[in-house]
Amino acid sequence: MIFRLEAPWLLSLLVLVPVLAVWPFVIRRQWRPAGLRFADTSLVANLTRSWRLYLRPMLPMLRLLAIALIIIAAARPQTGQAREVGKGEGVDIALALDISGSMASLDFEPQNRLEAAKEVISDFVRERQYDQVGLVVFARNAFSQCPPTVDHNVLLRLLKQTDLATDVGVEDGTAIGMGLANAANMLKDSEAKSKVVILLTDGVNNAGQIDPLTAAEAVQTLGIKVYTIGMGRPGQVPVPIVDAVGRKDVIYQESALDEETLQAIANATGGLYFRAEDTAGLKQIYDEINTLEKSQVEVHTYTRYKELAVWLLFPALLIFLLEMFLRQTVFRRTP
Repeated sequence: MIFRLEAPWLLSLLVLVPVLAVWPFVIRRQWRPAGLRFADTSLVANLTRSWRLYLRPMLPMLRLLAIALIIIAAARPQTGQAREVGKGEGVDIALALDISGSMASLDFEPQNRLEAAKEVISDFVRERQYDQVGLVVFARNAFSQCPPTVDHNVLLRLLKQTDLATDVGVEDGTAIGMGLANAANMLKDSEAKSKVVILLTDGVNNAGQIDPLTAAEAVQTLGIKVYTIGMGRPGQVPVPIVDAVGRKDVIYQESALDEETLQAIANATGGLYFRAEDTAGLKQIYDEINTLEKSQVEVHTYTRYKELAVWLLFPALLIFLLEMFLRQTVFRRTP
């Protein structure tokens, strides 16, 4: 909702209202009306003043209020509803996110890998206002978490609810080929000129019925570009564990990432491979992808305004008529 004044300069006329309010007092001091001199007024000194004398100052106040409303109405207050109309095409995007147990590693301080990825992906989705975006998660198997949609609030809510496979009772593993194939399946019927899969993983393909490179060849025939992101620092990384008696601890394990396969997937489909070793680097990667995959959408904003002056003029007229009526009846002066 938008509010504006078509002629705001007319509000300067409101300075006349206080001038008109004090003008009668100025006139009264300059030109005193003629009067009769009485010999003794003590007989009427203690008489109670009529309620009319107390309320009579209300008449000029009503007139001044009517004048103020007319001035504001002349400035033409308006409310408008803006509407955006987009022409062109966005990019259809499928996000493939690894939720295997290794995504619990704590090398993306102060969060684990999965939480850092969810945060950065959420920011990326908010930037893709005109694109259809879907979400696939994978561990030993792949699951469609959210079909491609422009209702990004739903997507972000489902992304926020995404947990590690070990936390939701899903069999652990890393099925990169299955995740890629499931993401491509989301986009196979898309009519968008640009179709993109962004696949993020921190491991090595060790599960699933589809080999990652075989999936990449199938994706390439569908005209889908794949950006692959390898997540994790090289070497030993801290990993939280729960021992046999339920105590939480942190151990260090070697970080395993099949960069060669991820690079091959990207090359086969015309995409790019990136390596993220911290949250800042991961955000930079998604920012770069955001720049590379621009939506060809031209947005025009139209605003239809509704005049509000009538809501001021009508009360002003009623107040003015009320003032005239009271002046000629209840508060009428005897010559």
